[in-house]
Amino acid sequence: MRALSLLAALSAAGATVTASPVGPAHAPRALSDSNPFVGKKLFANPKWASKLEDTYKAFTSRGDSENAAVVRKVQKIGSFVWVSSRSGLSEIDEAIQAARAEQSRTGQKQIVGLVMYNIPDRDCSAGESAGELSTKNDGLRIYKEQFVKPYAAKLAAAKDLQFAVVVEPDSLGNSVTNSAVEFCKQAIPTYREGIAFAIKSLQLDNVAVYLDAANGGWLGWGDSLPKAANEIATILSMASPAKVRGFSTNVSNYNPYLATKRDSFTSGSPSYDESHYASSLAPYLQQHGLPAHFIIDQGRVAYPGARKDWGDWCNVNPAGFGHIPTTDQSVLQNSNVDAIVWIKPGGESDGQCGLTGAPIAGAWFGGYAEMLTGNADASVKNS
Repeated sequence: MRALSLLAALSAAGATVTASPVGPAHAPRALSDSNPFVGKKLFANPKWASKLEDTYKAFTSRGDSENAAVVRKVQKIGSFVWVSSRSGLSEIDEAIQAARAEQSRTGQKQIVGLVMYNIPDRDCSAGESAGELSTKNDGLRIYKEQFVKPYAAKLAAAKDLQFAVVVEPDSLGNSVTNSAVEFCKQAIPTYREGIAFAIKSLQLDNVAVYLDAANGGWLGWGDSLPKAANEIATILSMASPAKVRGFSTNVSNYNPYLATKRDSFTSGSPSYDESHYASSLAPYLQQHGLPAHFIIDQGRVAYPGARKDWGDWCNVNPAGFGHIPTTDQSVLQNSNVDAIVWIKPGGESDGQCGLTGAPIAGAWFGGYAEMLTGNADASVKNS
């Protein structure tokens, strides 16, 4: 998925907007004052773990027992399950069955991470992750009736499990920065109505809703922060009185949680890593009466210097598996952040871009999985 459009990159040079945004009349609040990830194990998707078997075999065939051992650890780490088509709704059933079995086997309460990713006219500015639905072909009605409603019904029927649902990655970013792209301009009303409907449909006691808020490289610039909060407020006012727990960031991207070395292309941005993006966006959300809670994807993290600019979003090299999912504030060092999580399953291609030979978006990229393993964060290797 597209991390930063050309228009967004150009907007980085704009002046910071300092005026306070105007909030909606009935601003939603968080579903709960408690962090839904605390005391639970992020569900480890066995379907993703099975894909890593080839990665394990590749290392063992070369006699690389060290990296083979890292793969075994990665296979046990929780990650989100993507539901990106109507036929893909069966992924929810499989995740529920596996999570129940794991909860019964270990006695440890599971939280199942899911991504809702099928909005009509999806990925309007890039096209690498274009979906099955189109506004012109009755996509919004189909999305509501044949995707969102059955999606929510499956979660409602699994009251014994807790879910965290990330709603429609990239849509907010495209709405804020890409309205000059005609296709995106036409898609914005669909995005707003569809996402508002999804949020209203997910108002369940066992579901924590996180609306996607792109990433610091896309919306974290001084002039984009209030625009992002305004667009979020618009969507949530359409969903009101429905509530959200918070927002997801860095989904499918490569930004570090806390940068050990600041890349030169982040100069002038208050959001040079994802923790700083959460801190930068939080006050604008709070001015609208919105919850400033975040989950931040660290499934893949680029090495410092790996990217020439924030627009490098596709199969970045070198990169590695990031910090393992955690709610530990001694690691997070940011009270606005609920958890570091793995939302994008490492090893799935971003598209036919970046590295030579990369397959289509979502297809397994074995060589890339090996690279992520070899460059894995110390927390992975020590888990």
